[in-house]
Amino acid sequence: MIHLNIIVRGTVQGVYFRKCTNEKANELGLKGYVMNRIDGTVYVEVEGEEEVVNQFKEWLHEGSPKSTVFAVEPREGKVQGFDQFEIRR
Repeated sequence: MIHLNIIVRGTVQGVYFRKCTNEKANELGLKGYVMNRIDGTVYVEVEGEEEVVNQFKEWLHEGSPKSTVFAVEPREGKVQGFDQFEIRR
């Protein structure tokens, strides 16, 4: 099990990025959350099996159909033991 803290930069707010991220994480069985940040980026904390988390991280480069992702910046973190994946406001 691994945990990543990820910042996603680009046109990622107001384009259903959080909704699509939530759907993808749930489809893959991952836990954590996604939220918008004041600076226009999106922040994701995700945990799960390394192979699946890496698949999710690659998906973040695509994002929602209307988003334009410039950068996905992951950092390893400490496993928190989330029980679901959710959208935070």
